[in-house]
Amino acid sequence: MPAPLENITVLDLTHVLAGPYCSMILSDLGARIIKVERPGTGDDTRNFPPFKDGESAYFATINHGKESIALDLKAPDDRAVFERLLAQADVLLENYRPGVMQRLGYGWEDLHARFPRLIYGAVSGFGHSGPDAQKPAYDMVVQARGGVMSITGEKDRDPVRVGASIGDIVAGMFLGHGVLAALLDVEKSGEGRFIDVAMLDSQLALLEHAIAITSVTGKAPQPSGARHPSITPFETFHAADGLFVIAAGNNALFARLCAALDLPLAADPRFATNPARCENARLLKRLIEAITLGNSKNHWIGVLTEAGIPTGPIQTVDQVMKDPQILARNMVVEVLGENGKSAKLSAGNPIKMSGLADPETRAPAPKLDADRAEILAWLKEVEAHAVP
Repeated sequence: MPAPLENITVLDLTHVLAGPYCSMILSDLGARIIKVERPGTGDDTRNFPPFKDGESAYFATINHGKESIALDLKAPDDRAVFERLLAQADVLLENYRPGVMQRLGYGWEDLHARFPRLIYGAVSGFGHSGPDAQKPAYDMVVQARGGVMSITGEKDRDPVRVGASIGDIVAGMFLGHGVLAALLDVEKSGEGRFIDVAMLDSQLALLEHAIAITSVTGKAPQPSGARHPSITPFETFHAADGLFVIAAGNNALFARLCAALDLPLAADPRFATNPARCENARLLKRLIEAITLGNSKNHWIGVLTEAGIPTGPIQTVDQVMKDPQILARNMVVEVLGENGKSAKLSAGNPIKMSGLADPETRAPAPKLDADRAEILAWLKEVEAHAVP
């Protein structure tokens, strides 16, 4: 069975993370990704450590399986090649500051007039409208301004950035959603769409409980560590040898938890409902830990798992990469080197779909401009067979 996006060609002008993360998703779903890079330097992440065999592992994990051609969009000869590519592309992705592509003559209005079916996906810090559209942004800037940092960290401590680059990654995911919707729509309407995704907007979309709390109470939530502000018990707990997590998200699970820990609290009015448990969260944590401190993390994870309580260890990344469940789901894959041997490890594709191949290896990340000859030969062939 062919991959869902097998016949889709994407011109990817993006660099670093948000845009390349989107094109990685599309690649995993079968699209051909032609990465258009700056001559000489290419994507900034080619210079991000750590390196193996002279290549950035960071670059490889996001750009495996893509093709690379280096083009200077201000140079006439390279512009001619780019325009030939545009004529064959289904999707264009870019993450320049708003206005850059227009000045080059490749803005949405220009391209839509010439290539009506072309889907144009743009991701930027603040989007293509609003008073701050021209401001630069990185992941940390939008995590801070978008409110995520304000609720991340421990109570009465300085706010902290989420450890993963969710400012970029979530924006890339939303751009991917937009592209997929536009691909469906173009088959019905014959018209491509302009997709404008802002990293800042994407952070706000993550604040489901924080916005609800603020809109009702008028007070912005503060950092609460690992504890969920609207569900209790739903946080970390100490065992004799360290921390583990318990997530009892409803009354039935709380009753099972009490039975498993031999705590007579399920009918106690202070804890009988979720609102009451949230009101008395600190007391409940102390009562639970009075029990859990008496044995190891693994003991309690076993006891609670047997009782059907959502629980688990707090794993480091190296532990995650050896987790049997993760491995069974093919979520750690090998990115091959040029010699066809395993070179680097990467996260696998979390979208498991019937008929979609999910191999244990991924094709190498491209060398800068390495695919120029093949891309030009492909252009020549498709142009030769084009209907006049």
